[in-house]
Amino acid sequence: MKQILLERQGYSERIERMFGKGMVVALTGQRRVGKSCIMRCIYEKYAKDSHNNVIYIDMEKTTFADILNYKDLEQYIVARLDTSKDNYLFIDEVQEIQDFEKAILSLQSYESCQIMVTGSNAKMLSSELSTRLRGRYIGYHIHGLDYEEFIEFHNLHDSDETLNQFLQYGGLPQLRQLGLENTDLVNDYLENVVNTIVLRDIIERENIRNVPLLRTLIRFIGNNIGKQFSARSIVGVLKSQNTEASTNMVLNYLEYLCNAYIINRVNRYNIHGKKIFEMGDSFYFEDLGLRNHIVGGNRNFDIEKVMENVVYQHLLRLGYTVYIGMLYKAEIDFVAEKQGSTIYIQVCYMLASEDTIEREFGNLRMIKDSHPKYVVSMDRMYGDTNIDGIKHLHLRDFLKKQEL
Repeated sequence: MKQILLERQGYSERIERMFGKGMVVALTGQRRVGKSCIMRCIYEKYAKDSHNNVIYIDMEKTTFADILNYKDLEQYIVARLDTSKDNYLFIDEVQEIQDFEKAILSLQSYESCQIMVTGSNAKMLSSELSTRLRGRYIGYHIHGLDYEEFIEFHNLHDSDETLNQFLQYGGLPQLRQLGLENTDLVNDYLENVVNTIVLRDIIERENIRNVPLLRTLIRFIGNNIGKQFSARSIVGVLKSQNTEASTNMVLNYLEYLCNAYIINRVNRYNIHGKKIFEMGDSFYFEDLGLRNHIVGGNRNFDIEKVMENVVYQHLLRLGYTVYIGMLYKAEIDFVAEKQGSTIYIQVCYMLASEDTIEREFGNLRMIKDSHPKYVVSMDRMYGDTNIDGIKHLHLRDFLKKQEL
């Protein structure tokens, strides 16, 4: 059965604006978030124009198994270029080709075609490409579906029930083909994605020998979303659970998980001193469905962690750089910066008591600048209340905002 491609227009429009400007376009992100579908939609659009010569390479298909290294890649492409037309090159999962960046650099130097690639490893696609192409490369981090895309893809209505499904199953686009009501199929798919990312992108690529430690570490991060850690403190916790690990090993494994886009590292930011702390990072998952599957159990027992994670994800999708704020002895859940603007956000499940209200609004009240401040929760009793310039938003309303 042919897969139906649903265009994620917000990404497509931004990406296509860079075509014809001498830039290699790279789509990065966790496996199965939809990079290939976004590229495929763009490819099909350009392939329809008879003035274009379009070359498409999918490294997950055996058809291209003979392309092993940059020499194979360049030979394959050069043989298919057409100088009488506009040439477009699309390569899916380019990191599977050894030293791929050498071929791309060679093709780019002659400006023989517009190049677009996807990849699922941060280290390979950001550091190597950007270094070698010296400013002639632009990357777009592709995330899973946001809340409104989730509604569209699954043909749902905006409701508390739909929000709960989003928090439970996350934003992997392929879930549309399975149907959220088929929980066994959904769980099987999530298990497969976890194994693919862990086994293929981390264990094999990084030649990891202590696989049980890696799996334990992923579960540990999933159970402690947003908490402050150092590698040394993680080693101490793991040791108490009879899991031996060194500080360097934990640091390396955390880096591998970040490079595979399973988790994101978030620094802590001193609001008063306007500086980033070098110690004590926190971690959030790229996809809540994968996080919930890895952790197992009843999601409702850690709803605030899940809410924090989804707020963090939405801020990233809106283009913010996100930190956890520290102000004297108080913690601000998120400090988000974009193009010179700053916003502050507190997240809580319910504003169920005066103490809770005072804590959430009070922490933000201590920040004396004029930047926007928000409290995001799951109750509606306060509506869009504005208290001392601090705005309350229901989580559903927050996730539908494209500007803050």
